[in-house]
Amino acid sequence: MSLNLTELRSHKLLAALVLGPGTVFSAALIGLLAWLMLGLHPALAVILGAALASTDPVLLRSFLRLQCVDGYVKQALRLESGMNDAVLLPAVLVGTAVLKTGGMAAAGWGKLAVNMLLLSPGAGIVIALAAIGVLSFVRTRTGIRRDYESIYSLGVAFAAFAGAEALHGSGFLAAFAAGLTVSAMDVELCDCFLEYGEATAEMALLFTFVLFGTSVVWTGFSVVSPITLAFTALVFLARPAAFIPALLPANISWGNRALIAWYGPRGLSSLLLLLLAVFSNVQGAAELVPLCSLIVLCSVMIHGSFPIFMVQSKSGKTPQPVPPAEPAPAAEPKEEVCTDFCVLPSAATNGYSLSEGDYITPGELSKLQSSGVPYSIIDARTERTFTPETAADSIRINPEQSVFETRRKGIPQDRYLVIFCT
Repeated sequence: MSLNLTELRSHKLLAALVLGPGTVFSAALIGLLAWLMLGLHPALAVILGAALASTDPVLLRSFLRLQCVDGYVKQALRLESGMNDAVLLPAVLVGTAVLKTGGMAAAGWGKLAVNMLLLSPGAGIVIALAAIGVLSFVRTRTGIRRDYESIYSLGVAFAAFAGAEALHGSGFLAAFAAGLTVSAMDVELCDCFLEYGEATAEMALLFTFVLFGTSVVWTGFSVVSPITLAFTALVFLARPAAFIPALLPANISWGNRALIAWYGPRGLSSLLLLLLAVFSNVQGAAELVPLCSLIVLCSVMIHGSFPIFMVQSKSGKTPQPVPPAEPAPAAEPKEEVCTDFCVLPSAATNGYSLSEGDYITPGELSKLQSSGVPYSIIDARTERTFTPETAADSIRINPEQSVFETRRKGIPQDRYLVIFCT
């Protein structure tokens, strides 16, 4: 749901290179290494390769917020972390099916393809469309609070998962398809989810990290040996070996290309993809969990400290927060001074007043413009919904730091602020 479809359409080539040859070749190289070095069954090597090629969005988040990272690098990694599991999950499902059945006839492969490509995504899309329709009906009839909409979006995810599993499909693919559908069809529901639901999801992820951190992940130390350490090092090198050639058609600098190729942290998503095979009782999958945990531990240490190294190498020291600009002193004293943004007295507005409610209509805006009352049009759209097209004479404000941004851009306090956010 947090995937920006406008950004995806604007960078189709980059998305195709990252999710196509980049992700696929990376998984293939790791799988080949697992087959040659560890002697795994080819299908089990495919599962391990797909799991270790998955980048973790939680570990990526702090890196994507660094101001010193080029926007093109952020776009590539954001697209990869949001969509690469949709490419890697089918590989895990195919490998699991092969190991459980010992090989399938043409009819079996056809059924698996229908489940992955049609049934599972179809269930997610249908449930998402139905949920959007119900929500639209409730909005027009009674209204609904935004925090409840965010919880509603979590319900859509669970419903899509359960619906696909009831049809013997993949609940994960269904939930992924439902999220994409909501992102494309209902921007408001997405924003509500990102405001509150994302924090809930983040807490769930961190709680899962705690569970893994107190149990499974430490089994990685039990398999430390020269062969596993060599395999771990080659897994880290497999991503650059796959991504640097894959990104050659993209018009980006070699420094950015190397940064995209290097920064692929493994974390919770790698463990979860492997555990899908474990929960399906695939023979030999449980023995790979300690090895995957070892690679995750190394990735957390190496990739987790990399943003700090980047910040220090760019600036020479850890950046300090910029203090807010002092408000400009008033030109002359007035009888009544607002110490913060507040409702103007009637004398300052030439008798103009808005109608009751939080919204201003186009007619009221025209009336405001012709009244001579000072006003400013504020563009407060979120980064996810922002597009270069803006209203005439509007001032771009980051909604997450609205007061600081308004002061920094020197917007006087003696005026109406007309804000649009969608």
